[in-house]
Amino acid sequence: MSFQVFGIAVSKGVAIGRAVLVASSRVDVAHYFIAANDVDPERRRLEAGRDAVVHELETLKNELPDDAPHELAALLDVHLMLLQDDALIGAAQQWISERHYNAEWALSAQLEVLARQFDEMEDDYLRERKADLEQVVERILSALTDENNAGALGVAERDFAGEDPLLLVSADISPADMIQFKRSVFQGFITDIGGKTSHTAIVARSMDIPAVVGTREASRLIQQDDWVVIDGDAGVVIVNPSPIILEEYRFRQRQAELERARLARLRHTPAITLDSVRIDLHANIELPDDASTALAAGATGVGLFRTEFLFMNRGGRLPDEEEQFRAYKTAVEGMQGLPVTIRTVDVGADKPLERLTLAELRHEHTLNPAMGLRAIRWSLAEPHMFRQQLRAIFRASAFGKVRVLIPMVAHLSEVRQIQEAIRSVRQQLADEGILATNIELGVMIEVPAAALMLPLLLRQVDFVSIGTNDLIQYTLAIDRADEAVAHLYDPWHPAVLQLIAQVISQARAAGKSVSVCGEMAGDTAFTELLLAMGLTQFSMHPSQIPSVKQRILRADTARLAEVLPQVLQSDSPQEAAGCLAHASAFGAIGERA
Repeated sequence: MSFQVFGIAVSKGVAIGRAVLVASSRVDVAHYFIAANDVDPERRRLEAGRDAVVHELETLKNELPDDAPHELAALLDVHLMLLQDDALIGAAQQWISERHYNAEWALSAQLEVLARQFDEMEDDYLRERKADLEQVVERILSALTDENNAGALGVAERDFAGEDPLLLVSADISPADMIQFKRSVFQGFITDIGGKTSHTAIVARSMDIPAVVGTREASRLIQQDDWVVIDGDAGVVIVNPSPIILEEYRFRQRQAELERARLARLRHTPAITLDSVRIDLHANIELPDDASTALAAGATGVGLFRTEFLFMNRGGRLPDEEEQFRAYKTAVEGMQGLPVTIRTVDVGADKPLERLTLAELRHEHTLNPAMGLRAIRWSLAEPHMFRQQLRAIFRASAFGKVRVLIPMVAHLSEVRQIQEAIRSVRQQLADEGILATNIELGVMIEVPAAALMLPLLLRQVDFVSIGTNDLIQYTLAIDRADEAVAHLYDPWHPAVLQLIAQVISQARAAGKSVSVCGEMAGDTAFTELLLAMGLTQFSMHPSQIPSVKQRILRADTARLAEVLPQVLQSDSPQEAAGCLAHASAFGAIGERA
């Protein structure tokens, strides 16, 4: 049966493929593909996990006291029966053999299949047995975790061919899983929750693949292996489409491929406006090897290296100084002399780590993680970790041009602590005979307080970078990952526009470099706006560089600047957008032509 699911369009394009359900709300496990020669060992690992639980339950049953309720023994019998049922373990092994899922993923996938069958049963007693099934699966997963805690570091690419394209469907996707899937086979993402700047959305755009988030019900309505179309332009998911609809979307896919090929020809064209203003288009990267992707897209540097992804999905172990140094050195050398801006670890809120530190344990029950111990606050609370990262960054600076960027600064006292840490690290390295070059220090403008006190900050730092995602979130008091309020997350809000314009103007007046590295930088709807404000340095995902460059080549910054006051005084986002569209000789009409 064909049906549609509606959500929020966050990454444009069309994707067609088979649905793969992961990371359900029932069970949160690591998901990765295994190599072909690991299939049999993985099947045996699943069996061993099941056998361990069987032994555990049989021992419990045998040790029940004589006066124990009969119902307790009967419950253990039900669980033992489920453990021996081929519909659970046997079917999960099929996922391992046919899809090359790791054991935990295969088991959770089969749980989804069986849970749906229980939900559809008319008999109340049988329907309630779903809870027993979930408990059994949780026990097996616990046994698997105890037996092998390195699952998340498995193979992220499948090494087998000839299968249908795959689309990932989930209630939500953790940042760790997103990075694991980044080099994987999925050609589109669908999630129940999230907004335009949720982490799933950001990574989907960085991968240049279609995504729809905030669907609320997709992971419940869509079943494993359903044929699905993701319309990333309209925010629509079509499940089991008719042949006519399928052919229409395949035609749209071919047209998009032709457009990407046309834009790719701009790679070596400098980003210079019609009135001869040169614009730097830098790349945002998450992993060291992303530097090659940035170069291939025509980036003139790395404006944001998100180092937190070196800290994630590691089973509770932080990267040491040497591992970080190698990662930063790889990225710096990969950019072949172009500048690399390395942001210190930005964890917390939508990018949590495993609970690793005393500071995190003390804040385990933070009610609002977006405003809790995160980013530079976390780093300053863990000075040993922070100094390790700074040492690694300074050591890597010997191999190219490096700048260090601090996230979520809101107080001058934080800047002074950072400066003291940098002085201490430089002295340590000098005492050890290690060359430590002078590195520019910058701060991210993400908190309204930082934007409002910018003149004070500019006296202390060399450059600033506007993180529009968080700046909008904090200015409008909107959780950007919450689909219930996603419609209120508005980059065109007058307060947001005025803050961004103010930061750019004040930084330029002080002779300090300023860039925008949030999602607005890579969204062509805002290219003319940022140019009108005087921005000359953008940083975005490499996949977004060609389309933004095309807009820049067609823009006249002097003409755009003339209407900027009208835009900033507008009380309507639509009116502001209309002003900019009419300001450029190659505005919206020229773009369509």
